[in-house]
Amino acid sequence: MVKKKPYLDFEEAVFDEQAKAKNLDYVEVLLSSRVFFLAGVVAILIAAVVVSRLFYLNVVLGNFYSERSNANVNKETVIPAYRGVITDRFGTVLAKNTPALSAYVNAAELLKPSAKESFDEAISQLGKILDLPQIDLRALVLGADLERQSFVLVERNIAPREAIAIKGLNLPSVMVVDDYIREYVDGSAFAHVIGFTAIADRGKGIEGKSGLEFFYNDQLRGKNGLSVEYRDAKGNIFDQKLVAETEVGQRLVTTIDAELQKYFYNRLSSGLRSLGRFAGVGLAINPQNGEILSLVSLPSFDNNIFSTRGRNTEKENLLKSAGQAMFNRAVSGIYSPGSTIKPLVALAALRENIVAPDFQVYSKGYIEVPNPYNPDEPSRFLDWKPHGWVDLHSALARSSNVYFYGVGGGLPPTEGKLQGLGIYKLKDYWQKFGFGEKTGVDFAGEGVGFLPDPEEKENRTDDIWRLGDTYNVSIGQGDFLVTPLQLLNYITAIANGGKIFRPHFLKESAPEIIKDYSDWQKEIKEVQIGMEDAVQKYYGTANLLSSLPFKTAAKTGSAQFANNTKTNAFIVSYAPTNNPEIAILVLIENAREGSLNAVPIAKDVLEWYYFNRLNNSQN
Repeated sequence: MVKKKPYLDFEEAVFDEQAKAKNLDYVEVLLSSRVFFLAGVVAILIAAVVVSRLFYLNVVLGNFYSERSNANVNKETVIPAYRGVITDRFGTVLAKNTPALSAYVNAAELLKPSAKESFDEAISQLGKILDLPQIDLRALVLGADLERQSFVLVERNIAPREAIAIKGLNLPSVMVVDDYIREYVDGSAFAHVIGFTAIADRGKGIEGKSGLEFFYNDQLRGKNGLSVEYRDAKGNIFDQKLVAETEVGQRLVTTIDAELQKYFYNRLSSGLRSLGRFAGVGLAINPQNGEILSLVSLPSFDNNIFSTRGRNTEKENLLKSAGQAMFNRAVSGIYSPGSTIKPLVALAALRENIVAPDFQVYSKGYIEVPNPYNPDEPSRFLDWKPHGWVDLHSALARSSNVYFYGVGGGLPPTEGKLQGLGIYKLKDYWQKFGFGEKTGVDFAGEGVGFLPDPEEKENRTDDIWRLGDTYNVSIGQGDFLVTPLQLLNYITAIANGGKIFRPHFLKESAPEIIKDYSDWQKEIKEVQIGMEDAVQKYYGTANLLSSLPFKTAAKTGSAQFANNTKTNAFIVSYAPTNNPEIAILVLIENAREGSLNAVPIAKDVLEWYYFNRLNNSQN
């Protein structure tokens, strides 16, 4: 058998010989198999991307693009879904829907090159009828998210004459549909709880903008329906079908007691007016489960103005108001807590064995701390009055500053020789009871407050932490800041024996314990006695509450601000003491006479609760 000689290409041979002759570095060689492998991988990846995209467009979004193609031929009409009703804990309606008419634009149809009407003409006519700037209308329609929906909500609650004029335009892409407006019952009393709604960005219906309307927007908004008029090639309608039914938003049952809320709102409002003041907070929580029974923030506003057309001036004035009426002071405001923090300082001192309940400190109305740089000028820290000898119970009842200077920061030998908690222990107990962090309430915009310490102060001010700083925060002054919600939530733990619940507005939410100090019963009981003495003893700062028909515990507080030129007045209280069902907070900003102004309001609110809730349930 004759072997075949391997075939030799003439051009390859010549090229290689020439390369050798000329000492070239290039010689033609076979491509590596690795090159073909990489090219194959790239080709497979490209093919995979193309196939995946085709699958996504045809299968995942198949129905969507099918509907879009149908929309090019047929006329779709949106059917707005009613928003879920909001009620109080007993079923009283707080936010409802009132039938109205709204103007919509089918942006997909209006923007088609084959549209029967001119885009500019349609915008011009619609703007004139609804008295809306054409530039805003153009931006609204051009900014529509056509990949998700064609319909753009232009204006709600239009007048019948406007509806007739729009229909008279006979523009296929512009329509008037049966809709609703949100109506808030007793709007000003509930505005900071319920919030309000407005047209969403890019005309996507309405959405919650604040309060529970915002936080629970997904549950409340429902799902719009859709009807289609099927047309032939000539545009003649031959059928009409409801292709998607509306789904009404979920009903939202809150923990709010509407009657208590209205009473608290009116009583706090009248109390502020009598003092010539305008800002304050009212809060009520059930200490047994964290349910928020009432939340009042003043000044308030009528949230109905955001549902009603033609009130732009009111909206503008509201946004510019010096009193910040739309600011929710109860949840977002931060304040020095004043003496309302003293029960926590007392609890910490007992837990750390700084004092026993019967340990006494003498208050002559001030203490003096030696000045190492100038012995003739000691630093003086004032009590609000001389109290004489006080123990833990009477110090809480009388709200003695000197006593809490001692247990917080310690007393110098000249004043009684007491080792205090110190700033780091104080901060540790603040954190144990939820200060410096959000409570996790089902509400947007919650404040955090501020917890100072030596390192933070030095970094911020280039100044060292001094004993006077510890004294100040021990009585709730200085840089220590809390929200009213945090403050009352810690008081509920004192009331119920150590459990801190997550405060909440949704009635169906199960109680959630976020911190539990139930094993501190011995110490908590001593603090409870001091808060009860603040009411029952003749010298107690909340003695006015002693005339209530149930036993009540309380702690008052005054916190100075604006370089000590103004004072915020506080009272926190709970009742009945044997099995607390309500804990309340009253705050008056810039009060004339400190905590004395808050106590009568708290008394009236607790009295109302007794006769309208506790007494009724017992009969």
